[in-house]
Amino acid sequence: MAMAEVSIVPLGIGKTGVSEYVAGAIQELKKSGLKFQLTPMGTVIEGSLDELLAVIRRMHETPFQKGVKRVYTVIKLDDRRDKESTMESKVEAVEKKV
Repeated sequence: MAMAEVSIVPLGIGKTGVSEYVAGAIQELKKSGLKFQLTPMGTVIEGSLDELLAVIRRMHETPFQKGVKRVYTVIKLDDRRDKESTMESKVEAVEKKV
């Protein structure tokens, strides 16, 4: 299983708040059925690499559907194939050492 952290930022919208656009991307993500965690700075998603890339593409498109002309998307991928890894297990591994 892979994980991705994605941040989607509409540019040139004339205001500083982007929650409307984040909400649209999250609605698209919910349709996928993938496990995710919304954070203050992005969204972490679990799934196969193909699933992640497909849903991120759809999420990236959502601001354009609202008339935005430019979208900046940052994607971080963690594709570990030697053992099972989840969002929770990654956090637990760090917390055990703190």
